[in-house]
Amino acid sequence: MKQPALWFVVESGTDVRIVEGLAPRFDLSIYARSTGGREVSQEPSIPLVLDRGPASRFLFALFLFFRIALRRVRPDFILVQGYSLAAFAANMGGRLSGVPVAMFVCSPTEEYYRCRRLDSDGEKPYRAHELRLLETLGKLNAVAGSRYVVLSRYLASVVEEHGGSNVEVIPLYGVDTTTFRPADRPKETLRRDRGLPEKGAIIFFSSRIAPEKDAATLLSAVRILRERGVDIHILHRSGGYRTFARLAEDAGIGDIVIATDAVHPVNELPLDYQASDLCVQASRAEGLGFSPLEALACGVPVVAAAVGGLRETILDGETGWTYPVGDASALASAIEDVLARPDEATRRAEEGRRLVEAQYEREKVFDRFEAFVKEVVAGRSHGAARSR
Repeated sequence: MKQPALWFVVESGTDVRIVEGLAPRFDLSIYARSTGGREVSQEPSIPLVLDRGPASRFLFALFLFFRIALRRVRPDFILVQGYSLAAFAANMGGRLSGVPVAMFVCSPTEEYYRCRRLDSDGEKPYRAHELRLLETLGKLNAVAGSRYVVLSRYLASVVEEHGGSNVEVIPLYGVDTTTFRPADRPKETLRRDRGLPEKGAIIFFSSRIAPEKDAATLLSAVRILRERGVDIHILHRSGGYRTFARLAEDAGIGDIVIATDAVHPVNELPLDYQASDLCVQASRAEGLGFSPLEALACGVPVVAAAVGGLRETILDGETGWTYPVGDASALASAIEDVLARPDEATRRAEEGRRLVEAQYEREKVFDRFEAFVKEVVAGRSHGAARSR
């Protein structure tokens, strides 16, 4: 049976695992805005059709609209990131061409933007008119579009507040539980192989450095623990690792931070989880949060802020520990409790892995998305046949 032709519209870069999950199931083409960096986070293991558009968001939206509305060869389905200007162009182009479009929502854009107010020295300043523009685009896309694919029930509520309907909760890209799995070697051996400290606890923190990810609260919590005499380190992997290292120095704990660029998400990332004692997700806003799910799949306990989609996966007393957003003292206490009760930490991590296997396992997630697309495409074909 012929695979549906899917266009994946990428305005701000995407993770290689999403691309590699889509490619075997669809005749996949990627339309990406040129950002000066990687459109796909890592080099894919499979060949891809990648069409780069202009760097300007406005010009990329025009490029996309005309590609969809005027091109003779059209896809069966279009998946577009978020509910931004590119999504509006895709939705309008889809209306003219008759191609079904779904907005793929991974984050609460407005909430992320509001977090800039807490980071006055950041590279991206807060501007009230920009926030109003984002809010307006959210509402316009709810009128122009007819479908959403979101990662969590929380994100479903976000787009429903815009006026959106027809929302599918499908947590692409899922977690590959055969790759992210409990360690089969002693932690000391893993640490030695990864060049990590063999003594002391290691916190894994892989979030990008952005106001919504709240690295400052984590650093403050670890400073509290160090003052209490806890032997602890932070392992950080992201493109913003230099900024994280500088922030750690400013906090007076630069000597206990191991910070490097992001590592390969399949070959190396699971080893970092396995070598760590716990994972912290210190977000001020979060659509879902895959790092905690990957950690749980590896049998590693999680401490997370009680916010957004994290409240659906990290349940205090069941699958992890939670703390109030921005409360460094509460975060420090939660970390201390994880380290003081290894049996309880193991129990909660095991419960968390069962949650991941049941609801977020990669193959199940992409199977659900494939079934959703085929149902939409089949409905469109039947409708066209009836109209004739």
